[in-house]
Amino acid sequence: MLEQWSGLTVFLSNPWVPLDNNLVERQLRDMVVGRKNHYGSKSLRGTEVAALFSSLIETARLRGEDPGRYLLHAALAATETPGTVTLPSSSD
Repeated sequence: MLEQWSGLTVFLSNPWVPLDNNLVERQLRDMVVGRKNHYGSKSLRGTEVAALFSSLIETARLRGEDPGRYLLHAALAATETPGTVTLPSSSD
């Protein structure tokens, strides 16, 4: 533990480092609940699709987009032009 002490106490000298990881745990909560619900996917492909959608939804949220609007836009773009890849727009 002494070898890790500087990393364990970095929050004392850097105000941007939070005391806990609650934000990250809250962000992961939807995926964990979804994973429990997707045990009923009944196939590897179903599980892969669920993971893909979880990733797309969380990426849209992190970028400040409405996940439903993004998924609708991506589905319409893929329907109009097969093979189209639509990523959430940057909030930068």
